[in-house]
Amino acid sequence: MICITTTATKESPQYTVVHTDSEFEIRLYQTSVWMSAPAVDIISFEKATWYGFHRLFQFIQGANLNFSRIPMTSPVLTSMVPGSGPLDSQGYYVSLYLPEKFQDNPPVPLPELNIKPYEFVGHCVAVRTFCGVAKDERIVKEAEKLDKSLSRSQWNESKVEHGGYSIAQYKYTPFRFAKRRNEVWVDIHAPQLGCGVGVAAY
Repeated sequence: MICITTTATKESPQYTVVHTDSEFEIRLYQTSVWMSAPAVDIISFEKATWYGFHRLFQFIQGANLNFSRIPMTSPVLTSMVPGSGPLDSQGYYVSLYLPEKFQDNPPVPLPELNIKPYEFVGHCVAVRTFCGVAKDERIVKEAEKLDKSLSRSQWNESKVEHGGYSIAQYKYTPFRFAKRRNEVWVDIHAPQLGCGVGVAAY
């Protein structure tokens, strides 16, 4: 199955592919600023993503102190806080990359949205791509597949301990879309490739 992205006109965070494998690739992402919405009391990945994205969408539609309308970017990134629940998660942070125009001076969101900018520190991630709808049970299976692939590779000792997983959705919508492109991300520490450990200050 070929995944459909339809993101040609959307800005995305910049990265360099530093390793390719038949089941995953390693990307070195540049440091950038994202806007993040906590959903830390929600166990369901799907519900947390929709709850967080709804607030982020209000923000880019003008719910900020500048009344700025901000172009939609890609992907919608849902990061898991290690703990309990799906993929041992205590909750989630849903994030959107800010367009280049707003990187240096992000608009201030309205307080009631409970979102804030954070610095995505440049680092490497292992990425597995899958198509379809990113549902709770599906993301667990895909994350387990990535973990298994890494365990059989030279990157077995490079996965950041207690780093959790992130799910990137490139055509995010709460409705079904069979060929939508999704990715599982896991942080990698590989100094030999210039890959430090990124620390997200949510």
